[in-house]
Amino acid sequence: MRATLHRYLQAHREALLWKLDGLDERQVRWPVTPTGTNLLGLVKHMASVEQGYFGEVFGREMPIPMPWSDEDAEPNADMWATVDESRESIVDMYRQVWVFADETITSRDLDAPGDVPWWGERVTLGEILVHVIAELARHAGHADIARETLDGEAGLRPTVSNLPDVEDSWWPDYRARLETVAEQATQRYSR
Repeated sequence: MRATLHRYLQAHREALLWKLDGLDERQVRWPVTPTGTNLLGLVKHMASVEQGYFGEVFGREMPIPMPWSDEDAEPNADMWATVDESRESIVDMYRQVWVFADETITSRDLDAPGDVPWWGERVTLGEILVHVIAELARHAGHADIARETLDGEAGLRPTVSNLPDVEDSWWPDYRARLETVAEQATQRYSR
C-alpha cells in the first residue's frame, strides 16, 4: 500500500511541475483567478504543505526555511512568488522537500503516529499520505485550469493527454455547443 500511495504522490508532484514547462516568467506568476491563483504559487504552496505534514507532524526538524509560514507573514504568502524568488529556486526547493518528505514516508510504517497541531488531532502516516495526495491532486487540477487559461495547453502529462484525440479546430465548436446547452438549460430550468 505504501508504494501505491507514494507512486500517486509522485505522479501528482510531477504533473504540477510539468505545468510550468514552456511558460515564461510572467506566465508562471500570472494570477488567473480573482483570488490570485497562479502556477508558481501552487508549487510554492505544496512545498510548504509537504514539509509541514511530513516534517512537523512527525517531529522532524524542517530543513528548508519557509519565512512565509511564520506568524508575521502576510496572508496567502505561500501562494505566490516574490520578485526575489526565482522559478528555479521555488522548483528546487520543492524537489528538496520531496527528498525530505520521502524520508518520512520510507522510514516509518503507515500506522506511525503523528500530531497535526493545526488540526489538534493525532494521525497516522497513512492518513497524512492520503490527505497530502488529495490536496496535491486538487492543486494539480487548479494548475491544469491555470495552464489552459494561460496558453491553451491541456492534459495530464507529456505522454498522456487524457483528452479526446481530435483536431485542435474541434474544440471551439465543442465549446460553442456547451455554451448553447448552458443557455438552453438556463431557459428551461430557471423558471
